[in-house]
Amino acid sequence: MKALQLSEPRSFRILEIPDPSAPGPGEVLVRIHRVGICGTDFSGYLGKMPFFSYPRIPGHELGVEVLAVGEGVTRVRTGDRCSVEPYLNCQRCSACRRGHTNCCEQNQTLGVMCDGGLCDRMLLPERKLHPAPGLSWEQAALVETLAIGCHAVNRGAPQASENVLVVGAGPIGLSAIEFAKLSGARTLVMDMNPRRLEFVRDVMGVPDTLLVRGDGSELTALSEATGGELAHVVVDATGSNRSMSQALQYCAFAGRLVYVGITQAELTFPHAPVLHRRELTVLASRNALPGDFTRIIGLIADGRINTRPWITHEAAFADVPGRFADWLNPEAGVIKAVVSLD
Repeated sequence: MKALQLSEPRSFRILEIPDPSAPGPGEVLVRIHRVGICGTDFSGYLGKMPFFSYPRIPGHELGVEVLAVGEGVTRVRTGDRCSVEPYLNCQRCSACRRGHTNCCEQNQTLGVMCDGGLCDRMLLPERKLHPAPGLSWEQAALVETLAIGCHAVNRGAPQASENVLVVGAGPIGLSAIEFAKLSGARTLVMDMNPRRLEFVRDVMGVPDTLLVRGDGSELTALSEATGGELAHVVVDATGSNRSMSQALQYCAFAGRLVYVGITQAELTFPHAPVLHRRELTVLASRNALPGDFTRIIGLIADGRINTRPWITHEAAFADVPGRFADWLNPEAGVIKAVVSLD
């Protein structure tokens, strides 16, 4: 069967790989219909993703169809439409035993540490499939992106009386915005790209946006917008070490800062005047939990999350090598690209 492999940074090739075997106990054979492209895929393409190795078949945002099930499988059956939870956890380490399957000590994320879904079919553990009968293939593929933002906002635990600032309005930032809004908290968004802030205002219905100009004026604007309180919860989704270091300045006293973006660079920030004086809580957010997927599928099916405006670019499987680099251009206006394998 055909697969799309990133043989090294910036180098895709379409190749033939062996067909998967029949599913064993607890396994499910799926056909991949849609694959969402996210920041992790772009970072892997550029050689900047710290957990990525080569050669690698990317793809972890998947909308799939169940083709066959192995012995003992009861949660899904042939023909089911599913979203995929792509974090393959060991189920044995301390984190897994305590329910933190998202940060398993031996985690293997599809398309990052092991081969992913840019191929015709693959075998998956039953426990990683989440039935999504009321969703389109595209919606099923977008569940994982939303789950990242859901988990990040859950880490910050905003209350309805609080201000939440999301820094970075890329796909992960947008997913965090969705769940900041659902928390009932006042949501503010900061980004360097005016077009993305326009999308946040006009499509996502968030009027409080702050443009980063590089001169520090965004901190003054945030203070003015919040009556001097700043943000009780800050979610930094940029992956920029400069932004992540600056993000503490946006936090209110007794605030919480959640890092959901990833950087390989060091972070630096003042301890006594900011972190200590304000008694801030700094949190990391990695991947998502099974319950996040179930919740999101229900929210999309109920119409409480509208994924339609997110998909700005689409491509057939065979066209990806020729189009992928173009999606990195800010002028392309990519919010979410989706690959069709039909």
